[in-house]
Amino acid sequence: MAREAADRLLARVWAALGRDSAELAALAPLPEVPLPARLDVSSLAVASVAAASLAAWSTDATPGTIALDGARIATAFQSERVARFDGVPPSVWSPLSGFRRARDGWVRTHGNYPHHAAALRRVLGVDERADAAAIDAAVVRWSAAALAEAVTRAGGMCVAVEVEDPSLDRELRRHPLIESSRLGDAEPVATNRSGHDRPLEGIRVLDLTRVIAGPVATRTLALLGAEVLRIDPPSPPELEWQHLEGGPGKRSALLDLRSADEAERFDDLLAGADAIVLGYRPASLGRLGLSPEDLAVRHPGLVIGQLAAWGFDDAAGERGGFDSLVQASSGIAFVEGAPDTPGALPAQALDHATGYLLAAAIMTLLRRRSIDGGSWLARMSLRRTAAELLGLPRRVEPGPAGLDDAARESHAGTVSGLAGVQRIAAPAIASPDGLMRWSAPPHPWGSDRPSWA
Repeated sequence: MAREAADRLLARVWAALGRDSAELAALAPLPEVPLPARLDVSSLAVASVAAASLAAWSTDATPGTIALDGARIATAFQSERVARFDGVPPSVWSPLSGFRRARDGWVRTHGNYPHHAAALRRVLGVDERADAAAIDAAVVRWSAAALAEAVTRAGGMCVAVEVEDPSLDRELRRHPLIESSRLGDAEPVATNRSGHDRPLEGIRVLDLTRVIAGPVATRTLALLGAEVLRIDPPSPPELEWQHLEGGPGKRSALLDLRSADEAERFDDLLAGADAIVLGYRPASLGRLGLSPEDLAVRHPGLVIGQLAAWGFDDAAGERGGFDSLVQASSGIAFVEGAPDTPGALPAQALDHATGYLLAAAIMTLLRRRSIDGGSWLARMSLRRTAAELLGLPRRVEPGPAGLDDAARESHAGTVSGLAGVQRIAAPAIASPDGLMRWSAPPHPWGSDRPSWA
């Protein structure tokens, strides 16, 4: 059943990308991915990685030569469980992040970033010394909806945990999982692959994303040969472990785009870019002249990838969020939990799957640009990915056991460079020559010049 669901999902994705179904023959049979859950996380994971692998290599592959490894995919989706930085595991979750009982239900809070944690503490009226019991006592005085609204208004992250709404999910699934559109005309841009070992060599990508989905997409493009330059504002700083895990093969520079001089330097970078990936809110991008429509006018021929947590209409587009919050709000948490007690997927699967699918879309649009010309946009949201997962067949109880620590460790690799020694999950992507390895270590956050290599 899981294999059939994965095949059907991949076929839908491939059709939505406008690709030839005959290209699917390059894949060996899709494996089961050991990510036990009631929802079919295995199919979502393997279909998304298959789409990215196939988008990269389909023109070079003979039938059945791209073979994925289910355990490696599971490890990549649970990458924080194997991560070690100079031998030290990261502190993944803040004490302020998690499920908590409100007066009339549950909330899910997210306090990994210091500014989000500070906003939550302000609303709850607790200081940095407050322990878990004190935080719980403050939360339970609120209704779930009121606390979520107050924290959001204060600049923090909190949602009420909701039951699934099948009618809403059906409506969301009427819209493409990956939205793609042509934004303007431009001449075809040929990509010379002669003598290249990786399909994206010669492609330049600007990365304006944080957390997981965007960095997964852009590190995949870097793995496949693209020159990826991540640009961050100087403040707030990125979480170090999160940056390093999402950074293999990429360079990292800082620019304050509110400064006229630094905005001009960024525009010079854009003039040399083939693609840009955006993960910030539409209003913020608009104020900086970085909306997809503005970018297509100023830089014809650009391929644009855009991510959001909740969607792209006015209200949803301006609402911040993370995978764990979308799981809680969409109903996934109650599907995966016990009666009246929310639970979670075995991985940040919405983030990871969305990242691989966006990478597949960007590669497809780069290919389309080389044939038809034009400026192109691909957009995805975590909430739409959640609706896709909720529409797949599900189990009454979680499926077979997942990987143990030793099995995951066998699918990790060590890279070292200026940022020290990192032990991170090996790439899930496969090529016709087999599974791949990271080509270069991550650079320290903000350590590079804002220029093309």
